[in-house]
Amino acid sequence: MTVRVIFLVRCCSNDTGAVLSMTMQMDKNTRKVRNQDINPCIEESDASQKCLDAYNYDKSMCSAYFQRYKNCRKYWHNIMLERRREGVKPDMPTAAERQERLTALGGKPY
Repeated sequence: MTVRVIFLVRCCSNDTGAVLSMTMQMDKNTRKVRNQDINPCIEESDASQKCLDAYNYDKSMCSAYFQRYKNCRKYWHNIMLERRREGVKPDMPTAAERQERLTALGGKPY
């Protein structure tokens, strides 16, 4: 999904009244959020969004999904900090490395 925001500014410094337009693409951030190697909690995020959609955005009905997402983010954030302290690059394990780790643990610890 690409979101474009266009700002129109009337320039008063000259007589031509030139219109400057600036386009910001949110496309790069959207790709980052959906990239499995960068975001380890896509599944939990999607589940939270589906719950909100199903319950007409009544947040009280989706608290378990929100908590699962928070626990996921906290878990992988701690892993990232640990790797950073140890000098391991990249800071966030790749999707394949995360899957191996979860398999070794016998499932998601969150």
